[in-house]
Amino acid sequence: MEMNGVGWLAAIIIGGLAGWLAEKVMKSDMGLFMNIILGIIGAVVLNAILVALNIGILGVGWIAYLITGFIGACLLIWIGRLVRR
Repeated sequence: MEMNGVGWLAAIIIGGLAGWLAEKVMKSDMGLFMNIILGIIGAVVLNAILVALNIGILGVGWIAYLITGFIGACLLIWIGRLVRR
């Protein structure tokens, strides 16, 4: 099974990088495991939102996965902050 044109190992690595970038931009403090989870789940959530809005995915490959994961992780961090308040 592949996710957006990347394999599982690449999804973990790219998801971790996307989560780490989102952590730095959103000035959040999370660990490596949470960065990986945020990046992967963020990419899945954003892809689902884009498909539901008939926009489609942002592309195929690791750069598209990184961008999607980054935006999705930022979105998840923002929603998490709203819920905690």
